[in-house]
Amino acid sequence: MPVNGKLWNSRLISKRIGAALPAALAGLLAAAPLACPTRAPEPRARPADTVRSRPQDSGVDDRRAMGAAPDVTAPPDVAAAASSGAYSRAALPVLDIHTHVDPTATRTVLALFDARGIHTAVNLSAGFEGAGLEEALAQQRESRGRILPFCTLPWRATAHPQFVSESVRILERCRALGVRGLKIPKVLGLGARDLDGSRLRVDAPRLDPIFAAAERLGMMVLIHTGDPKAFFQPANPQNERWEELQAHPSWSFHGPEWPSFDEILGEFERRVLRHRRLVFIGAHFGNAAEEPDRVARLLERAPRYHIDTSARVPEFGRHASARMRTFFTRWQDRIVFGTDLGLGEDMGEWMLGSHGNERTTQRDVDRYFSATFRYYEGDDAECENPTPIQGRWNIHPISLPRDVLAKVYGGNAARLLGIAWPPP
Repeated sequence: MPVNGKLWNSRLISKRIGAALPAALAGLLAAAPLACPTRAPEPRARPADTVRSRPQDSGVDDRRAMGAAPDVTAPPDVAAAASSGAYSRAALPVLDIHTHVDPTATRTVLALFDARGIHTAVNLSAGFEGAGLEEALAQQRESRGRILPFCTLPWRATAHPQFVSESVRILERCRALGVRGLKIPKVLGLGARDLDGSRLRVDAPRLDPIFAAAERLGMMVLIHTGDPKAFFQPANPQNERWEELQAHPSWSFHGPEWPSFDEILGEFERRVLRHRRLVFIGAHFGNAAEEPDRVARLLERAPRYHIDTSARVPEFGRHASARMRTFFTRWQDRIVFGTDLGLGEDMGEWMLGSHGNERTTQRDVDRYFSATFRYYEGDDAECENPTPIQGRWNIHPISLPRDVLAKVYGGNAARLLGIAWPPP
């Protein structure tokens, strides 16, 4: 996957992550296949899933970190993002809880954020100590707290007997370094293996100590389970996400070797309900943007459960405006804004929620932000969705009241993160 123009292969990733683990775990990582079985090479991957690590002072003063970021002079291509088109910039300050940011691209990323009204973002690709977290914490300091890291765990090693105990140790170290949350990717449930080699279920009791540790440490868990319904259906021209699946064949989870959409969502729901005092954030509109009623039922049953909006505006935006305005109003305290942006120095490699084979252009960036903010703020009957590769259909803006918009755009996430909002 490209990071600043370099290709990071799985062996290098395994070597770097393995260095942070006990010898037994590191040995397993070196020999283990990718957690999600590889079917065909993907043409392009988000630029920040893997980061280089170098020693850094990892101490973080949160109060100082939340001050104003240094002045940023935008590079020409990013400065162009501040176009004057309708809805090109959010009407209120944004806290984006779901991004993937290259820690060496801080200047470029902050320039984009400034152009679009994003004050603070959470980087979900920060890794853990010895596997990228040091660079992510350095970026937090460099950005004066505008880019905050969530840690991850070595999911490639789930079949090792020490995986759970080692993961608890990793969480304890991450929290001591100031990290506020854990990101769990969809590999849990769609690739990670249990001790006997079988699929590791999202609700596997063996993993309970990890979630208990997150609760004890006061960390939230942002979890991506499953994928859009269409990815669990036959990957053929009749599939409504056929264009996207052609670009990413490994995103198809149809077949007897995979759980069904309902099966894996059931595992996710049981996991959330098992830990009622833990703050969960269900990524991608609670992992079920096609079924707002199902999402609402879990919100009703789990009072500390939240959802983010990342990469699903095309999906939940298909529902009628009145229906979704009612949903956002009802759950205005439990919805947090997210994009799933993947950002590095090279705009051509940016991921705007999803991507195809072509390089990202300024037109793509303009459309993405304008359509996204138009959905929440506008009163049009319909408009183009921000990520056409996710479906060639229009969406229906919901014109949220300003007080609701303020919570969704930033207030709710700031409360969870324990930072002042709106920003000074």
